[in-house]
Amino acid sequence: MTLSFNAETFRDDYTFANSPTAIRAFPFPFERDDYTYTVNIEQHVPGPVQSATEFPIHIDEHYVAEMQDRAITLAQDPLRCQSLPHMMTAEWDLVELLMTSMSTHYPETFTLTRDGDRWHWTNRPLGLDQAFTFGDASTLPQGPMEYITRQCQGDFCLLDQRDDNLWMDAGMVTTQADWSLDFDLGMNFMEWHAPVPLAHDLGVFERALKFLLNLQQGRPVRRLNWTMTINPRLDTSPENYHRWGIDKASVTPENVGDKVHLRVELQALWRLPRSNAIVFSIRCYLIKMDELVTQKKWARRFHRVLASLPQPIADYKGLARFRDTTVAWLSRHDDGLPTSPGFAPD
Repeated sequence: MTLSFNAETFRDDYTFANSPTAIRAFPFPFERDDYTYTVNIEQHVPGPVQSATEFPIHIDEHYVAEMQDRAITLAQDPLRCQSLPHMMTAEWDLVELLMTSMSTHYPETFTLTRDGDRWHWTNRPLGLDQAFTFGDASTLPQGPMEYITRQCQGDFCLLDQRDDNLWMDAGMVTTQADWSLDFDLGMNFMEWHAPVPLAHDLGVFERALKFLLNLQQGRPVRRLNWTMTINPRLDTSPENYHRWGIDKASVTPENVGDKVHLRVELQALWRLPRSNAIVFSIRCYLIKMDELVTQKKWARRFHRVLASLPQPIADYKGLARFRDTTVAWLSRHDDGLPTSPGFAPD
């Protein structure tokens, strides 16, 4: 597969846009016409050709621009990448997972050769060529996790399993939806999910934790999560809320189509072979309303989901200030017809 990459930005002038191919690959997260809170975990198996789930790690037209944006964020705040000392084996597990997947499924873009512990990695879009010794961090320009996650779309958290719980003990997090790695580092599964409303009363996280503690090697799982963002900004961290929070007040009936974005996270979890840790990947996808409504099924369904969203969830997701304006704008694209189940675009 030959990839071409957009010259675009996720801050300042916001030139990000999706091609028709990227729109059709967008992981639209709603299976029904009203909002229901579910864990929606499924096996991370190959999805349709040219979809976000065709391969375990998805590389697309936004790759180079996203890696450039990550570099800017890390230069401003190096604490977006942190790892506790006992996570080094898990870091190397992550190197193997990402390099193997990227080179296998995008061989024209990435190459990995291995001779025992002597590895050679080539990243053509970013112009990187690195020979290193697997397991020897001194042979890489950064720590193993930082090195490879500077080259892969999405955020990555490494979860250590101990005391019948999962602990967020390492991560590269620069595209998060208003949460902080620096704050959550060292927390367990229940602690970092504590702010989520309603789900705790339903026992959602207790069941999810029990499931994940039994996650097996070679059987990764995935789920979709969503929120909304004003402007196509990847870095919506609490550390930078003063920069992006004010954008919520800028939405008007005239600019909804261009400014308001559905933000979907394709979240996947793998059991790692050497460390027995779990890697939690969080790939962020953005689509503005003008692009979303090119798919009629998505337009009518998102209108109905957003209108039916319980107020505590809208408040938690930070949508309250612009939800009504967006629902009114989307209503023009809802023809009232029934919508068949499933995610597929028109």
